[in-house]
Amino acid sequence: MTNQTDHLPRAGTGFRSLSLPPPLRIVLDLVTTLLLTFLGLLLVTFIIGRVVPIDPVLAIVGDRAPGHVVERVREELGLNRPLYEQFAIYVWNVLQGDLGNSVLTANPVLEDIKRVFPATLELATVATLFGVLLGVPMGVMAGVYAGRWPDQVIRVVGLLGYSIPVFWLGLMGLLLFYARLDWVPGPGRLDFFYDDLVDPVTGVLLIDSAMAGEWDVFWNASSHIVLPASILGVLSLAYISRMTRSFMLEQLSQEYITTARVKGMKEWRVIWVHALGNVWVPLVTVIALSYANLLEGSVLTEIVFAWPGLGYYLTQSLLKADMNAVLGATMVVGAVFIGINLLSDLLYKLLDPRAR
Repeated sequence: MTNQTDHLPRAGTGFRSLSLPPPLRIVLDLVTTLLLTFLGLLLVTFIIGRVVPIDPVLAIVGDRAPGHVVERVREELGLNRPLYEQFAIYVWNVLQGDLGNSVLTANPVLEDIKRVFPATLELATVATLFGVLLGVPMGVMAGVYAGRWPDQVIRVVGLLGYSIPVFWLGLMGLLLFYARLDWVPGPGRLDFFYDDLVDPVTGVLLIDSAMAGEWDVFWNASSHIVLPASILGVLSLAYISRMTRSFMLEQLSQEYITTARVKGMKEWRVIWVHALGNVWVPLVTVIALSYANLLEGSVLTEIVFAWPGLGYYLTQSLLKADMNAVLGATMVVGAVFIGINLLSDLLYKLLDPRAR
């Protein structure tokens, strides 16, 4: 006799128990993961806003406002309601793109973030390119010469990149290359007499100036970004070179490398084509995570170099007790990290069929 429960899906199998095509099942799993992670991010930012000993009402009306004004604003903001209702209101507002208004600028927080985030995106992108272009060859050389002096030198460089505080490195870079040698311009994103010469189409100054044909602005912006991107890129270089070395050691010990060498294949082709070709698959995830870390970890670099990005905006808002701006910037950084992490997972599955 057939048991009726045999036709029921097993508990805990989720979308995998449904009779769905594999691509649709992957999309459903991805959407579910994204929604749950974003909901958790909203919950964390909401709790931070309630735990921090800063009254958002007093930040708006001031310490000397009458009591009835304070209570009226608190009621308008919904802060006199139970926490679960406040959280529901918070989620609804965020889904509508309403992150509140900034006390510091009196603008909607989302508008401020749209204005400052491209500067952080530009800085993190150039820093990541710096880390990839130097970190990958360094990691390859360290793996090929494992245990010998090139490997030791590269590992020391990576260790210094992890150990030296980025703000100290930035200050020393300004002192040496700007104050003493005068090789680079000072802090800031652009010299003041180049301001407002380029319309902010994308917000990324290098792209906008190139699109507008304003090459004087382009080269001035390039000279400004070299030092902060190099300082920030040291972190990326250290991480990428270390992971590349680890991946190369694993690949160079495989049988197909031995077979290629026995057949008389040139050593440069064995290393830079075959071994590195297989390293690129897991290295994509490493580069993506490094990029996400630079987007959220550029705060100190932006402060040292007065770079008008999201980290600088977040710091100024925190000093002014502007919690709407602080929570909005924190949530945007978290959302970007989640998005890049999911994108790296998708790229890994596309590049490596075994991961599917």
